[in-house]
Amino acid sequence: MERINFLKSFLFLILLTLFFTHPVRAQDAPPTQNFIEHISQFDDLIKINKDGTINVKETILYDFGNQEKHGIFRYIPYTKKNQDGKKYKMTLSTISVTDENGTPYSFSQSNEDGKITLKVGDAGRFLTGAHTYIISYNVSGALTYFSDHDELYWNVTGNDWKIPLERVTAQVVMPDEVKEQDINGKCYTGFTGSTAVDCEMSKTDHEISFDTVSTLSITEGFTFAAIFPKNIVAVLEPQPVIEFGDTLLGKIFTYGVIGLLGIGSLLWYLIYPLWLPIKWYKQGRDPQKVKDVAAWYDPPKTKTGRFLTPMETGTLIDERADLKDVSGMIIDLARRGHFKIIEKKKNDFYFKKTRTTDDEPLSFEKTFIDDLFGASEEIRLKDEELYEAVKTAQDNSYKNLVIDNFFQENPDKVRKFYIVIFVIAVITLNFPLAVFSLIFGLNMPRRTIWGTEQLGVARGLKNFLSSQERQLAFQADKQLFFEKLLPYAVAFGVEKIWTERFKDIDLKSPDWYQGYYGSNFSNAVFISSLHSSVNQFRTVATPTRSSSGFSSGLSGGGFSGGGGGGGGGGSW
Repeated sequence: MERINFLKSFLFLILLTLFFTHPVRAQDAPPTQNFIEHISQFDDLIKINKDGTINVKETILYDFGNQEKHGIFRYIPYTKKNQDGKKYKMTLSTISVTDENGTPYSFSQSNEDGKITLKVGDAGRFLTGAHTYIISYNVSGALTYFSDHDELYWNVTGNDWKIPLERVTAQVVMPDEVKEQDINGKCYTGFTGSTAVDCEMSKTDHEISFDTVSTLSITEGFTFAAIFPKNIVAVLEPQPVIEFGDTLLGKIFTYGVIGLLGIGSLLWYLIYPLWLPIKWYKQGRDPQKVKDVAAWYDPPKTKTGRFLTPMETGTLIDERADLKDVSGMIIDLARRGHFKIIEKKKNDFYFKKTRTTDDEPLSFEKTFIDDLFGASEEIRLKDEELYEAVKTAQDNSYKNLVIDNFFQENPDKVRKFYIVIFVIAVITLNFPLAVFSLIFGLNMPRRTIWGTEQLGVARGLKNFLSSQERQLAFQADKQLFFEKLLPYAVAFGVEKIWTERFKDIDLKSPDWYQGYYGSNFSNAVFISSLHSSVNQFRTVATPTRSSSGFSSGLSGGGFSGGGGGGGGGGSW
């Protein structure tokens, strides 16, 4: 009895195992209603016309499930490749989209990358559930002509659907004279390149049909080949796609671009770096050797006999209109009576206008005074930002020196050009050019013959101001002589040395300068106070923003969390 029960239990386990291990056939697969979004039915009806064209009618039952969507996209390629990889172009025309009742859908059409894209639906309306889309269009160039038969080789669905397709059918209707025995065909399913035949075929007179037997997964497609006799339809071949590069003009353009790139690379990476030192030797050096004057107490002159201002003289010497030169201009304008420098408290300086600008200042000096004061009669340096006014004065000083024939070109623009070359050279990894643009390019500004001659005079003036020797002592005891050359000393950065030469001379405080030293005036106290005013001016003349617009964290209103870096994250 126990043996019988054991056998019953054993047989039951075997049957149970066989039941649960029974292979699932394709048709037994879970239904696609588990997919939220899918195509329930995709039916293709294709009519082959005697003129060699075909009419395509795609009926797509698209189920959006519970997703709210506006409509569908449909991509229809119009190019195909032969075995040699050469492209041919079909022509799609008379495209329409309707529902099952023939009511037109709203759609837009675009043509790009060898395919027509249909965007079907209304942006102001949401859809859910199943909807039918009937897309109709005509195609010329779809048929292929062989020596013993003609053929329609057609990809029904395409392989770019991102949703599954439950069932796909294709019905091809041929001209009436095509008989069943003259028709043949084959269908394929699966991913691109697959030769799987998970489909069925049937045929009758002038008609052949194909039908999938299982669901097509995402990016799986359905393709068929329908064969029929020759001389039934007209020969209407697709047109070869002639790429621009294959045309004569395209080849000329392509080879021209390649040639230009080759020549450009040769010029950029080899010729230009080698040319820069040669260019500097021929065009960057001054046209003649500078003949320095040992010591001279007059500034350089223009060809018309006008003495250069301290700012122009400083720029002529080092080819840069820097803040020392602008400071020299400030002292010179004050000395000439345009405004007074007042130290109301220790290191708290004011500029007070003493007379309106007239024809006496140069144009760029007049512009600077107007920018400096605006509508005010008095300004406090600590409350001002003078970068823009100073920048304008510097630019105008460069222009004047070019106009008056001291430089061939604006030195500042020449340097900026080679700075750009340096940056591009670094980006393109042209390191020899990057090095040479710094060594030779930044030294490319060139004086004229007249500029070189007057450079010697400027250097002589600087030697005179910075020398401790007592030459020309008969003039060194004059207050006006001291004040006249003081702005040049400031522009050269040797004002302390120049003042030291007058330490034994009883100077008085200039009318244009009122320091916070009361009755304790001396040469040393004066120059120290003047130096402080110059430093304060240079501070407010320095930009608080970088050239790219970033504020300084030190003087431009820095704050916790400002500047680069930092960051964080979160949800929204």
